[in-house]
Amino acid sequence: MDHRSHGSSRAAARAGRLAGRTRGAPEVRDWRRAMSDHVAYALLVYTGLQIFMTVKALNEGGSGLLPYAVLVILVAGIIPACRWFEKRWSGLSDEQAGDPAHAAAFRRDAAALWLLAIGLPIALTILIKAAFALI
Repeated sequence: MDHRSHGSSRAAARAGRLAGRTRGAPEVRDWRRAMSDHVAYALLVYTGLQIFMTVKALNEGGSGLLPYAVLVILVAGIIPACRWFEKRWSGLSDEQAGDPAHAAAFRRDAAALWLLAIGLPIALTILIKAAFALI
């Protein structure tokens, strides 16, 4: 295959994608998909923080399978909250999903989701360390 034809076909495909856009017009954001992405990444961050912070704190105070059982419970416990955020946005119609009027509500929900995903492991670690200090 001639490498020049491959490059020109990629350029043609890109030109086709761009042809439907008006120059200078902002790209429409699908709030449903954006919240789904936030939920997926927040779950990854939450789980990572739980593994590296909370389980470490639990290991300092005890041993055995308890820290890992607690990890499973904590990760399973956050899933309903994340599903609530996602469900709230997945119910939008196609027209509503692209409506810029939802931007403020989306930012509020995304901020609450990330506060939960980052703040909860930190708060739990502080509580666990405080409890072990009292024992």
